[in-house]
Amino acid sequence: MKLLNHKPFPFSIPIILLMLQLNPLVAQESVIDKAIEVSGMEKMKNAEASFTFREHTYEFKRQNGQFTYTRIGKNRDSSLVRDVYTNKGFTRYIADTIVNLTEKRKNTYTNSVNSVMYFAFLPLWLGDAAVILEDKGKSVIKGKEYHKIRVTFQQEGGGDDFEDVFLYWFDVENYSMDYLAYKYFTGKGGMRFRVAFNQRTINGVLIQDYRNLHPKIKDSVNFEKIEDAFEKGKLEELSLIELKNVKIDSIPKP
Repeated sequence: MKLLNHKPFPFSIPIILLMLQLNPLVAQESVIDKAIEVSGMEKMKNAEASFTFREHTYEFKRQNGQFTYTRIGKNRDSSLVRDVYTNKGFTRYIADTIVNLTEKRKNTYTNSVNSVMYFAFLPLWLGDAAVILEDKGKSVIKGKEYHKIRVTFQQEGGGDDFEDVFLYWFDVENYSMDYLAYKYFTGKGGMRFRVAFNQRTINGVLIQDYRNLHPKIKDSVNFEKIEDAFEKGKLEELSLIELKNVKIDSIPKP
């Protein structure tokens, strides 16, 4: 035990036990903090960005906790559709006219826009207050060792899909987030496993694309060990998650 002024540090047994219980939490928070640091994602707390994902253009602006996420696309009649999600809520514009939406529609569009932004700028969000981290030890994938972190969410601040469960794998040497998986319960539910590729640094921020996989046979995979199913070829590619024309600019703090 560390000595202070040549005397034992005055911890009581209950305090020592509490410290031992907190050690895993400290360790996993350290992994997340390091991953955010090496990815450069801290810059996205005060930044503007834009990118193309499939048929839409996305615009990101975040400064001092205030955010504006915009998705721009076209209707079947080629009229411009602009979805804007901010701290104040969601608004849809068609040809610059506000559209009245039911709450169900608003929630659907909000979750869709937010989901794209969430995955685009991981692992930044893993430091949010609503995130619950659980250290799952070490895991080996394709011969490399990873920190395996399980993520769930508190109901308050966790969004409509707070019940979803995520797994993240961080390289033990350079803290790159090479794999992630999630189990969702909306609709018919399901699980996905993503493999990162095309890593590139844009204005100091690491951006990567993903191969999006799911089980070949529904309900045949134990989600908590989904990396084993990946190694054994029990997953198949469903789609590619590719961000194109990515631009990032930092916003100076006031």
